[in-house]
Amino acid sequence: MIVEPKPRFQKQLPETIPVFPLAGALLMPGAQLPLNIFEPRYLRMVDDALAGARAIGMIQPRAGDGRDAPKLFDVGCAGRITAFSETGDGRYLITLTGVRRFRLIEEVHADTPYRQATVDWGAYEIDAHADASGDEVDRDLFLEIMRDYLDAEGLKADWDAAEGAPVEALVVSLAMGCPFSPSEKQALLEAPTVAEQADCLMALMEMSGGEEPGGDATLQ
Repeated sequence: MIVEPKPRFQKQLPETIPVFPLAGALLMPGAQLPLNIFEPRYLRMVDDALAGARAIGMIQPRAGDGRDAPKLFDVGCAGRITAFSETGDGRYLITLTGVRRFRLIEEVHADTPYRQATVDWGAYEIDAHADASGDEVDRDLFLEIMRDYLDAEGLKADWDAAEGAPVEALVVSLAMGCPFSPSEKQALLEAPTVAEQADCLMALMEMSGGEEPGGDATLQ
């Protein structure tokens, strides 16, 4: 997973953005999330986003809500479409680069087939600036817990890349790539700083280690 420096924002962020509810899919500022778009309503969403600010808000639906439009968590992350291609069968393959987290204010009653919401960007003003709190994290302890967790889960990592990567990149890669539950991923997303995200992640890894393997998480 590639983690880029946090992008600088446009001088004026849109008050209303399209939102893409997807359980278990986490986008963090500076990270890239590839998406395979095939539902007609989301194909329309991508078309409209490309014609406008190119922004889409990734947000998780709350568990246990079986309605057609389930309730959403309060916090999501907006991404900018930075790569786009269309397949022969009409699907869109896009990449969202995380820009900034937001707090959902309310959904907008729009005539589009996809959902839209007004959001509060100021709730995560920290995303607009460099966050040096990762320097406060005990790196040796973090890597030790990370190694134990990945070994217990049967997951793989590029340890040469991991040992040379900044803590922020490790946190983002693990948060997005490991098989945590949607509520656990949400806790990682909502933690304000890199240091707080690292603390949350270490607690989750210590609690989760030893469960059945869930796949590969390769840090690049």
